[in-house]
This record gives sequence, structure tokens and C-alpha cells, in this order.
Amino acid sequence: MNQIDRIGELKRLGQSVWLDQIDREMIRTGRLERFRDLGVSGITANPTIFARALESSDAYAGDIERRLDSGQEAESIVWDLLIEDVQSAADIFRPVFDREHGQDGFVSIEVSPEIAGDTERTIAAARDLRRRVARPNVMVKIPATPSGLPAIEAMIAEGANINVTLIFAVERYVKVVEAFLAGLERLRADGGDLTQVKSVASFFVSRVDTKVDDRLDRKIAEADGPRRTALRKLLGRAAIANSKLAYEMFSQLHFGPRWDRLRDAGASVQRCLWASTSTKNPAYRDTMYVEELIGPATVNTMPVSTLEAFMDHGRAALTLQQDVGGARHALDELAANGIDLAAITQELEDEGVAGFAKSFRESIDHLSKVRSPR
Repeated sequence: MNQIDRIGELKRLGQSVWLDQIDREMIRTGRLERFRDLGVSGITANPTIFARALESSDAYAGDIERRLDSGQEAESIVWDLLIEDVQSAADIFRPVFDREHGQDGFVSIEVSPEIAGDTERTIAAARDLRRRVARPNVMVKIPATPSGLPAIEAMIAEGANINVTLIFAVERYVKVVEAFLAGLERLRADGGDLTQVKSVASFFVSRVDTKVDDRLDRKIAEADGPRRTALRKLLGRAAIANSKLAYEMFSQLHFGPRWDRLRDAGASVQRCLWASTSTKNPAYRDTMYVEELIGPATVNTMPVSTLEAFMDHGRAALTLQQDVGGARHALDELAANGIDLAAITQELEDEGVAGFAKSFRESIDHLSKVRSPR
């Protein structure tokens, strides 16, 4: 099976492949177009990815120097550069968007993570990004924090395409879908066009295993005999099990009279998107978070290294709905052995927001230190 066939097989199984990276060099060299032509049908990014691009790529240097020389503030420059990259990427993926009748071909841009605790500022920032980007195939990313949920509902009610990010817990995901449905209902009541609204709910996958495995390793070190063997069997199980139960909930929440009314009015489901799908533990198969999470109405957004690994030796089969009972049993076993998944997912959410805010601030600080030659 060649590279295009592997990506095409995922599409035939109902899953879109998006790239979890955006930078100006990739856009200018045509590399992003080549990924699109291989079957990649969208892009996500986050403040950490963009910060890395700003610091490592020479593609921004001249533009940054000109803007600094003109007296533009560093934070304003960061937003301008990011918006320009997103616009260029959206234009590259516009043919996909048109071909798929608005169901795919999206590029995401995230509101500032520094305002994740402020609903009104998040709404204002999402409106501003939507206005400035001005592309129909752009999704605004809003974190699934308690303060983010009403902002998600408000923006869906305004007809915006929203990528709900930083989801870790199934319980929080239920609230995300509620915000999505409530927003659609408000939009419908106001006479809006539900056919134009697209949304994804982004679960961060591998980070769950990183946290859970760390706690398991400590317990394994203290255990002996059969218990040590039983604990070892739970390593690398939590993230996929958690995602499978989330997808089971997806099927339940997009069903019944409430959803039927919205679907009949033109609404599309809020697809589950699997993010953070690179394998952090070298002992695990490098494509495990792709191969184990394949199912209809989903997206897997992959960093370049994971995408290339899957194109090289990935296995495509419907796996997401397989052995859901086994997934539930694995999470029950983790709980029985003192692994508090609710506490872990809350910790991951807090760290995710803080980490993205730190990266965003580092981007600004990096530009503040740049000086053009005189």
C-alpha cells in the first residue's frame, strides 16, 4: 500500500487526516500543498507549535524586522504573522473545502490562551479572529474550560466554525456537546443557517498515557508478583480507552429527538478530533494513536513525524468501536488500583492552558528581543 492509499483508506473509513503543524516555510516551499495532494485535508496548530516555528524558521525574519522598525508592538506582530499564515493555509486547503461542500478543508486558529478563564474576553477574541481571518474554511479554537463552554455556545449561536480544544475528560466532553447543541438551537431560533456551521471536539490523547503511565510505574516499582504483572498490563491503555468511551458518548449525544430536529434543519455532527497523537513512549508503536482510533465522523491531526510514519507502515481498519467493553474494563482496573483519572484529566487541562499561555508569551518575548541591524 502506498502513501496516498493509506491516507485514502482512512478517508474511506470515515476519518479525515489533518496536519498538526503550520509554519511559513512549509507554506512558501510548497510542502503544505504536497501534503494536501497526498490526502491531508486540514490543519491544526497551537501556541506551542507557532512559537517553535517563529524561533526556528528564518522565513519570518525579514517581516519581523520590518514591523519592529516601523514601531509595531511585539504582541501585535505575533497575531499578524499567525493570521497571515492561517489565511495562506486556508487558501491552500480551499479546494478541499469546496470539493467536500464545506465538510472538510479547515485550518484552525486559537484564541489567546491567556484569557482561558474569561468568557467575555474569549467571545470577543473569537469574533475578532473570525473577522480578521475572513475565510469560510477557518475554525476558531476555544479551550473546553468552564469559562470556555459558554463562549463556545455563544460563537456557535453566531454561526462560527469552532474547534473545541484541550478536552481530556469524557465528562467535560459531554458539556462540550451540550454547548454545541445549545448554540445550534439558538442559531436556529434566530433564523440562522445551520448548514454553514462546522465544529470539532479535540481530545488530547497521548498526554493521558504519559500521566497515567507515570503513576503506574511508581506503583509497579512498589508491587511484587501477580500485582506487578497486572499493573504492567495497564500501561499504555488509558488514553485509547478514554477516547473509545468518548466516541461511544458521541454516538449517544448525536441521537434522538433533539439531534433529529437540528439535523433536519441542516446541522452537521460535531466530529471527534484526536490530537496529541504522536507516541511519547518509544516502547509503543509509533502509529498506535492513529491505528487504534479509526472510525466514522472523526479527524486525526498528526504532527509531520507521525503522519510520515503512518504513510510508511500504518495499518488502517475500523478500530474505534472495537472492544469498548475492554476499554471500560481497563479504566475500571485503573480506578481499582488507585489511578484517579478525573484528577489526572483536570491536571492535564490546567497544564495545557498554562503551557499554551507560556508559549504564547514566549513568542512575544522572543520578538521583543529581536533588533534589526542598523
